[in-house]
Amino acid sequence: MITYQILLVEDDPGIAGGLQTALIREGYSVHWAAEGLDGVSYARNHAPHLIILDIRLPDGSGFDFCRRMRQSGVRQPIIMLTVRSEEMDKVIGLEMGADDYMTKPFSLRELLSRVRAHLRRAYGELAISDSDVLYAGDLVIDRQRGKVLRGDDVINVTPTELRLLVYLAQHPNQVLSRGQILDAVWGYENTPETEQVVTVNIRRLREKVEFDPGNPALVLTVPGIGYKLVN
Repeated sequence: MITYQILLVEDDPGIAGGLQTALIREGYSVHWAAEGLDGVSYARNHAPHLIILDIRLPDGSGFDFCRRMRQSGVRQPIIMLTVRSEEMDKVIGLEMGADDYMTKPFSLRELLSRVRAHLRRAYGELAISDSDVLYAGDLVIDRQRGKVLRGDDVINVTPTELRLLVYLAQHPNQVLSRGQILDAVWGYENTPETEQVVTVNIRRLREKVEFDPGNPALVLTVPGIGYKLVN
């Protein structure tokens, strides 16, 4: 049985200690970094299965460290922690490449639930599948290897973006509501707050798979309802 390794980047020793204890109790291996640069270095060199990243760190912003991780090729799920509930904080975090966010103070039970969900989706359901290859327009989605290709070019997507694209490709030309997408890809309830997760991730996905993200031809918006993939 695999032991999942989690990188926790949090400068508050009290919060970090409590999270580390809870995660270890759940059976995870945890590496704690108190500063963002140490977290970025560890993520690059050790490829943990999941990263929990605080926004406020003594050596800089978690937003910037999240962006650095993604730019350096780190594709593992990232959950960001913020002390504020402003919508813009969450949007910025998602735009920088985060997969999820939680606002302090948060429920430890909910955080552990989200960690399990991200690990299951990143390394379980999509790691081995009965249907290894899907097609979306001129894209080839290799689910077994976790790759998206256009011709010979590999499109670098995160596990969350891969799940999103797979779900859309499984329902070609079908209009899917944000609630349906949230349930299938994230396992969240549909609320105005969680709908923003879908909106931002669709935008990120378009930036990678569309020739002209401002005028998408593959993943279309259906006003008032959601999205559909044209195939």
